[in-house]
Amino acid sequence: MSIGVGTRDRHRNNADNVLSAGFYVRNFGISFITFMTQRHWIQNGHMMFVTANTLHRRLTFKDPAKARLAVESIYQTQTRFPFFLFSFVVMPDHCHILLSVPDNGSISRIMHDYKRSVSFQLGEGPIWQPRFDCQLVRNFHDVIPYIHANPVKAGLCEEVKDYLWSSASGKWDVIALDFMGGF
Repeated sequence: MSIGVGTRDRHRNNADNVLSAGFYVRNFGISFITFMTQRHWIQNGHMMFVTANTLHRRLTFKDPAKARLAVESIYQTQTRFPFFLFSFVVMPDHCHILLSVPDNGSISRIMHDYKRSVSFQLGEGPIWQPRFDCQLVRNFHDVIPYIHANPVKAGLCEEVKDYLWSSASGKWDVIALDFMGGF
């Protein structure tokens, strides 16, 4: 039975030695529809570092009104598809989000809704690359400074707290990891 999930020797992701959805389809009979609704289903309950890039790396969010809309859309998506938000930054051509999805949630659904919402509200047609990158986080102490330092490294501000479209600015509501015992 061919399901079209890739070649036989692509059953493992060599980067982090995680079994792919195709492996589970072939060996455990999980249906095509089940795993295609969320490519990252194995990651629920873990902290994730997500990156979404604009189409052709256009500087869509260089405009402060568009950047504000992108940040507000994170919270709008969170009301429709609950998740724990720890840190984020909206850069001119991409965004980083550190979050955790409850066991019954879907990172794919969350990101689809977020990207769709931003695109719809801007009314500019497709603004995002079709996919997003999602990495499991082992040490949030390294990831949060990386997220917050993005605007400084790009020359958009001198200190992380000065960039308005970041959780480092203190103007946005995120879960403080200190209170979660490292989550």
